[in-house]
Amino acid sequence: MSKVKVTYIISNINKALAFEWIAESFINKSIQLSFILLNDVESELEHFLRSKNVNVDRIQFSGTKKDLSNAFFQVLNKMINSRPDAIHCHMFDACIIGLSAGMILNVKKRIFTRHSGSYNWSYNQKGHKYDRLLAWLATDIVAISENVKNLLLQEGAKENKINIIHHGFKLNEFENIIPNRISKLKNNFNPSNKQPVIGVISRWLHLKGIQYIIPAFKKLLNDYPDALLILANANGPYKPEIEKLLTGLLTDSYRIIPFENDLFALYQLFDIYVHTPINPTIEAFGQTYVESLAAGIPSVFTMSGVAPEFIEHEKNALVVPFKDSEAIYMSMKRLMEDEKLKLKIVENGRNDLSGFELDKMITKLQKLYEE
Repeated sequence: MSKVKVTYIISNINKALAFEWIAESFINKSIQLSFILLNDVESELEHFLRSKNVNVDRIQFSGTKKDLSNAFFQVLNKMINSRPDAIHCHMFDACIIGLSAGMILNVKKRIFTRHSGSYNWSYNQKGHKYDRLLAWLATDIVAISENVKNLLLQEGAKENKINIIHHGFKLNEFENIIPNRISKLKNNFNPSNKQPVIGVISRWLHLKGIQYIIPAFKKLLNDYPDALLILANANGPYKPEIEKLLTGLLTDSYRIIPFENDLFALYQLFDIYVHTPINPTIEAFGQTYVESLAAGIPSVFTMSGVAPEFIEHEKNALVVPFKDSEAIYMSMKRLMEDEKLKLKIVENGRNDLSGFELDKMITKLQKLYEE
């Protein structure tokens, strides 16, 4: 039996563990995976795929209208030559280009994963027309949470196209980290051994709610003057506003980390983790909900994205209302003062992640590709 040829088309991604794990998982399976990466430079993902001898092409792409046209014809040409049975597109530009080319070539399965929540509803109403276009071009849509499925249905997508497939994780990689990996990061980011360390891993976007975490941390400093705030993945258009909020903090009370490759060890620097998107639908998934619990870090969350599907207040995390700095502060303080509660939510958090195991995602994807 010949293998099903599936081409992933991905735009503007540098490092992505999810795609690395998917590529590895399909080696020696009935799926023949290849990648087309739309990037203006070589990426960490490209290097990884080549190291695993996975077929990968990179098309020069920086996001301009001229690049969009050139990339479309290059993708079309590559698909004419390779004739995939299915394409699976990720991120907006790749979806527009890949699904359009796939329809022209009558590719049997044209799949895209919806990675956005209600962003267009809140910030870009004109974007709805593109959401509807993608749903029309696709034969199948991967919704990464119930929230995304509900948004797709509200936008007019056909229910029979939608497949709920949660992100999958190598959960064991968040545990038993080799100590020297943690020590290396600690020397870089917390050499003075400040405590407690409050961790945030989030792009600097208004929707992520970092603007409510910083005032909460400022208040926590009154109780714990040696506390440290680590802001990781610290890039994005909300940077000027966040920098203003950091004004008044001593520079040794916070660390800004634009990018850290060793995500698993980074979590181990944190005493408390905080993730507070500003409304229930703005996150499509929120991988950090799963990652922080897998890493065993007691966490403070708002209920957005996938969180309502498995997060429970005082069972596996502390849940706070949206846009509430005072509640974030009180929850951080509570975790510092209630050891019994902290231990309970850490243990329950790790036990409540079986639905996010990598093998489950791979099995569902394989079924989708082979149908």
